[in-house]
Amino acid sequence: MPRSMADKRHSGWRLAAFAAPAIPLSAMLLPITIYLPNYYSKELGVNLAAVAAAGVLIRLFDLGFDPAFGYLIDRVRTPLGRFRPWVLLGTPVAMLAIYSLFMAKPGVGAIYLTFWLIIVGIGQSMAQLSMMAWASQAATLYHERSRIYGWWQAMTVAGMLFILTLPVIVGKMGGTDAAGVHAMGWFVIAALPLAVGLALLAMREPVSVNVDHHINWRHYWAMIREPAVLRVLATDIIISTAPTVAGTLLFFYFESVRGYGRPETAQLLLFYFVGALVGAPIWTRLAKVITKHRALAVAALCYAVVQVGVLFAPGGPLVSIIVMFVAGLPFSAGSILLRSMMADVADVVRLRTGADLSGMLFSLLSGTIKIGTSVAVGVSLFTLDAVGFDAKAGAANSSLALNTLSGLFALLPAALGVLAAWIISGHRLDKAAHDDIRRQLDDLDVPPPTPGELG
Repeated sequence: MPRSMADKRHSGWRLAAFAAPAIPLSAMLLPITIYLPNYYSKELGVNLAAVAAAGVLIRLFDLGFDPAFGYLIDRVRTPLGRFRPWVLLGTPVAMLAIYSLFMAKPGVGAIYLTFWLIIVGIGQSMAQLSMMAWASQAATLYHERSRIYGWWQAMTVAGMLFILTLPVIVGKMGGTDAAGVHAMGWFVIAALPLAVGLALLAMREPVSVNVDHHINWRHYWAMIREPAVLRVLATDIIISTAPTVAGTLLFFYFESVRGYGRPETAQLLLFYFVGALVGAPIWTRLAKVITKHRALAVAALCYAVVQVGVLFAPGGPLVSIIVMFVAGLPFSAGSILLRSMMADVADVVRLRTGADLSGMLFSLLSGTIKIGTSVAVGVSLFTLDAVGFDAKAGAANSSLALNTLSGLFALLPAALGVLAAWIISGHRLDKAAHDDIRRQLDDLDVPPPTPGELG
């Protein structure tokens, strides 16, 4: 794609097609966290501790793999382009791993599970990170980047919603829990190549003329010292940790404190993601009015207020549905705006270093989300265990355990939301500053004159 195309507003259908892979890419991850542990321990007889250990190992592997892969994105250039080869390679890898994980038969063990979790992590990261870095190049205008990542987040939430409802549909049709897991796997296997093909047809890669491809440690040292990079990464760790804490404790809180059953709580989770889907265009439009970092600060503060409000909301089902829907509205803001801001920061880094390091920057952004997730799960569950909380006891837990659960579910995420708003409010790269940076980069990207043009 010529650079001039990246400097223009893309049509909605083009952005929707480009974001289509987000549906299966998000749909493949959610069941791995929510459904596979129960499937492997209950249906396949794998020890639950071994399942938990496999989850920890894959997270540690991801933290090392993502930066290494980001380095490859920045260094390798092929006739097919910079990003396309990795998407094309990651797709069949992910499909094979999903089949092996979701269609596993009794008799498999922890080694089998760990191996295929690593493979699916490789395939998913290759496709996801390549698409995220590609999106930063496909749209170079300040507000257009929010649109492209807004579409990606909307498709991500749509994938989550569909994959959450699929086992319910299978169950209504008389299928078993195992059949529900198989259905989720077949959906991802069928949808991923179709969505990737659609994205590759919808968007061509831009070409940067004056970019240093001989990247070394000095480029990355200059990158990590950039204040805007550190601010975006710090905000991302915090803003991704907050909803993960709440999500980890969601079933515990509504079942033990509010007295809901598992089906009712699962329904509330669906309304939360519906709110996230509705909220995606809201934050994109607000960013256009008050800039990205201010819109993100507003979203983080709104999230904090709603989380505290959960503690004081009446206990009726309708009120809980409304509260969870409203709580979901800010969910998409971080994913949309921080990715868009990181794309802007990548322009700053390129101007100062002469190298396009968007691959590494987006791999670090992916890593901060995984760090936040790991910390959230570990700290929250360890704290509950320390105060004697027992999930089987439900409302019969001690007042200390229930109050701690309530505080962790509502107050800790709210405090993190306020902290994220404070950190990102110091961001200085607004539209005017970014427009100036883009003008300088565009001057660098002007192809040198041909001998004929020189006369």
